Amino acid sequence: MDSSKIRSRVWVEVNLDTLEENFNKIRTAVDPAKVLAVLKANAYGLGVEKIAERLNRAGAAGFCVAELKEALPLIRFGKPVQILGGVLDYEIPEAVANGIILGITDMETAKKISAEAVRQGKTAECHFKLDTGMGRLGILAKDAVGLIPEVLKLPNLDCCGIYSHFPVAYRGEDNFSTRQADKFYRILEAMREKGIYFRKIHMANSDGINNCPFSFRYPFNYVRTGINLHGSFDSEGQRALDLKSILTLKTRVVAVRNMPAGHTIGYGGTCRLVKDTRVGTICAGYADGLPLNLSNRGYVVIKDRLCPILGRLSMDYATVSLDQFEDGEVKTGDDVICLGGEGMNAVPVENWAQLKGTHPYDVICSLGTRVERVFVSREFNNL
Repeated sequence: MDSSKIRSRVWVEVNLDTLEENFNKIRTAVDPAKVLAVLKANAYGLGVEKIAERLNRAGAAGFCVAELKEALPLIRFGKPVQILGGVLDYEIPEAVANGIILGITDMETAKKISAEAVRQGKTAECHFKLDTGMGRLGILAKDAVGLIPEVLKLPNLDCCGIYSHFPVAYRGEDNFSTRQADKFYRILEAMREKGIYFRKIHMANSDGINNCPFSFRYPFNYVRTGINLHGSFDSEGQRALDLKSILTLKTRVVAVRNMPAGHTIGYGGTCRLVKDTRVGTICAGYADGLPLNLSNRGYVVIKDRLCPILGRLSMDYATVSLDQFEDGEVKTGDDVICLGGEGMNAVPVENWAQLKGTHPYDVICSLGTRVERVFVSREFNNL
């Protein structure tokens, strides 16, 4: 039998209609700034091809990624594709050949991009990446005023953009983020005094859009958004935008059993049943992206009811209480919602992030490779 035709035990439904609705809400909120969709790591593990197609139709101004391998499949849309971080030497020739926007993080990198553009007889679009406080990559603010004019002397570079990044924008307009912006403003003013202007100026990420309105107002004319497109937010930040989750992680019940009092559940015997209990085993575990921290703490949803997780999660399975159901009400093969859903019993991405002591990005990116990506849309349903 063709293995591709076997139904998956675990799958994540990605609602493309909700994705577009979220995009439109973000675009309206930041207007007249334009929206760049951040699609790193296979659109945070959800499947970049279908997501990019829908965002392209919705009017994304361009796409942002982390590396060349992520950038190349997106050039078919005919919109700007930008590598947000650093570029490695071996990536430069193909990036220049394909018109990928590259970040200028230092003079050495700028010289290499320039030399390759000259060799190919092309002009490479580049944006200056400023390190105003992230401490990861980029030109330090104290060096930018001297370095930028020198880079602009290099041939075959179109250095039309300049950008930076917020590390703590979820805190709102606090001193750290506003100091970052002040550094940016001073660099722009110093450049204007030298007759240097930029067509593309951006700093706002998803947290910035929600918490720092100054970051999508003049002089900024672009924003970058990733996790907000998925309807998720940083657990500490505000939720200025009414966005909805686009993903629902599902699996199935593989067994229903009546277990006696005193029986232990799972590795380590961390759960001992205090009474006779009806339990269900579901076909999803930490290999599929369920955080181990859900052990004895989390819930799944079966037939619109919250079912507590019993014992420690396994790699491939989890055990849940079915005591709220009558005998025979839950059967092998029934659907289980692990993450997402609607209504009062939905399980938000942020809940898992808090249990795991991490960020929603980590939760979404942790969905396992055997989790099938299933895209849903009214368009598909009408075919």
